Amino acid sequence: MPATTRTTLRRGLAAAAALPLLIGALASCGYGSESKNDEKKVAAEGEKLSADTVRLGYFPNLTHATALVGDQEGILQKELGGTKLVPTTFNAGPSEIEALNAGSIDIGFIGPSPSINGYVKTKGTNLRIVGGAASGGVKLVVNPAKIKTLDDLKGKKIATPQLGNTQDVAFLNWISEKGWKVDAQSGKGDVSVVRTDNKVTPNAYASGAIDGAWVPEPTASKLVGDGAKVLLDESDLWPDKKFVITNIIVSQKFLKEHPDVVEAFLRGSVKTNEWINANQDKAKASANAKLKALSGKALGAKVIDAAWPSIQFTDDPLAATLQAQADHAVKAGLLKEPELSGIYDLKPLNKVLKAAGRPEVADAGLGAK
Repeated sequence: MPATTRTTLRRGLAAAAALPLLIGALASCGYGSESKNDEKKVAAEGEKLSADTVRLGYFPNLTHATALVGDQEGILQKELGGTKLVPTTFNAGPSEIEALNAGSIDIGFIGPSPSINGYVKTKGTNLRIVGGAASGGVKLVVNPAKIKTLDDLKGKKIATPQLGNTQDVAFLNWISEKGWKVDAQSGKGDVSVVRTDNKVTPNAYASGAIDGAWVPEPTASKLVGDGAKVLLDESDLWPDKKFVITNIIVSQKFLKEHPDVVEAFLRGSVKTNEWINANQDKAKASANAKLKALSGKALGAKVIDAAWPSIQFTDDPLAATLQAQADHAVKAGLLKEPELSGIYDLKPLNKVLKAAGRPEVADAGLGAK
């Protein structure tokens, strides 16, 4: 080997050996750690934060598209750097809450009712809501041959996903507002409330076992594809047509031990929502690609095109509407008056929003002290 080649090789090896030291020096100067002027913490690519992994739970639903897209596009992982994102999917809120309580997941995307129930059952000791993800995306769809007006629901069989879930509570509250009576536990009364898993609701509708459903997307649009008609969009019942449908929750233990990871994750969720809102068609395709990867089957174009516009992707957890939904559950007899003080900790999210030049969001007086 010529002398010049040997010299070049030795220099290259020396430079490679020095690279980890250089990276460490940069980190100690504020790159990938909190700097003296309180710049936001950004994980360098390949660098771990205070946890090796963060275990994420979410549903394969369009109302969880922040998780679907953030995972599919790698936006969440990019903000976490070398801290590995380990996702798990769930089909029901209670099972996700159980996983959080058992320490099987650290962070989750979940609806307001299981958030409330999970907080109340542990007497405020296990979870915190640290951000919002989505609003809307819930519709009352019916068989148009049997139901032509809202008053026609009396005496009919209407499905909700699960006893006490977010849509179940909303429908029971709507029935109450109509002055009709239904026993919340059995679902029997002026309207028959049939608790049916979203996965089988289309088959139940096709067989005539139900006359309609109060359900989230994409189940609502699947039913429309089978001939059902949208009779009511739940957004129309709320001020400004906004209500929380998906929260971001974290175990208090993980938040206390790994605040840098939670902040990085929230930075990823904020950037994901920003990307979704700026690239609706690409985001819709990305969410559908993730659904296909998870279930083996993508949504049909007619279904996702009908479902997508009814969902608003927002970082604001819309805390006042969470309190309203808790009040609805109390009125329905599904929940005793809950103590929700401390259910939110929005300081990490507001730090991320402030750094991005965005307005802070409020906790409706339900924040952790």
